[in-house]
Amino acid sequence: MEQNVDGKRVTIAQEEVTLPSGVKLAYFDSKESHGLHTALVLLHGYCGSSAYWEKIVDEMAASIRIIAPDARGHGASSSPEDPTYTMEMFAEDLAGLLDALGIKKAIVLGHSLGGYITLAFAERYPDRLDAFGLIHSSPLPDSETAKENRDKAVAAIEADGVGKFVDGLIPKLFAQDRLDDMEPELRRCKSIGYATSKHGAMATARGMKARPDRRSVIRESQLPVLLVAGAQDGIIPTVNTFVAIGGNTTKVELEQAGHMSMQECSVQLAEELASFVRSI
Repeated sequence: MEQNVDGKRVTIAQEEVTLPSGVKLAYFDSKESHGLHTALVLLHGYCGSSAYWEKIVDEMAASIRIIAPDARGHGASSSPEDPTYTMEMFAEDLAGLLDALGIKKAIVLGHSLGGYITLAFAERYPDRLDAFGLIHSSPLPDSETAKENRDKAVAAIEADGVGKFVDGLIPKLFAQDRLDDMEPELRRCKSIGYATSKHGAMATARGMKARPDRRSVIRESQLPVLLVAGAQDGIIPTVNTFVAIGGNTTKVELEQAGHMSMQECSVQLAEELASFVRSI
C-alpha cells in the first residue's frame, strides 16, 4: 500500500478497505480512542493525500482518535473509471469507510476539496456527525471563471500529466511572502501531489466544477461548525470561507497562513482544532 516518490512516502495511510462500490480506500487510523466517544476525520485537499495532515496527526493523535483517508484518485486509494467524481461520491466513500470501521458518529473537518466533501456528507448524513468544519474551503459553488479554470486544469492534466500541473499549483497554495521559508514543505507537497492519478485529478476537477451552493448546510445546521481561514490565502479568500454562519459556528482566521495551514503553521492550527474538539 505504501507509495513513494523520490524515496519519500506520499501517504501516511497504513490501512486499506474495499467498499461495497468496489473503491479501495487507503486510510490512516490512530485507533486509540483515549476514552472519547467520537473520532476526528480529516479530509485532505485536491492533489493531496492523508500526508497533508502528518504534522496535525503528530500534534493531536495522543488526545483523540484520528482517521485520515486518501480520497479516491489520490494517494494510495484506487481511481475508479467514473469520468466525474462528484462531491456526493466522495461523501458516500466516507460513509462506507465509517461503516467499515464501525464508527456511528464523528467530527469531520475538510481542507479545500475536503471541505466540499464535508458539506456533501453533512447534507446527506447529519445524524452521523458530532460536528463538522471547513479549513480553507467554502460552501459557495464555483464562479463562471472558476468553472473555466477547472476546464483548463483538466485540459492541462490531459496534455501534460499531473506532475507539471502540481508543480504549478503547489506554490500558489502557500503564503507568498513565506515561500523561501516554506521550501521543504513545498517540496513535500509536490511529492504528495505527484502520486495523484491522472484520471483521478481530472475526474475530481470536474466534480468540483459541478458542486452546488451549500451555504444552507451551515446556516441551518444545529451542530457545532468550525470555519478556518488563512489571512493570506490566495485560493479561497477569508470572506468566502465565512460567507455562511450558523447558530453554533466558530470562526478562526490564521494571520500567517495561506491555503495550507496544516503545513504552514501546524502547531497553531492543531491548537485551534483541539480547542474546537474540547468544546463539543
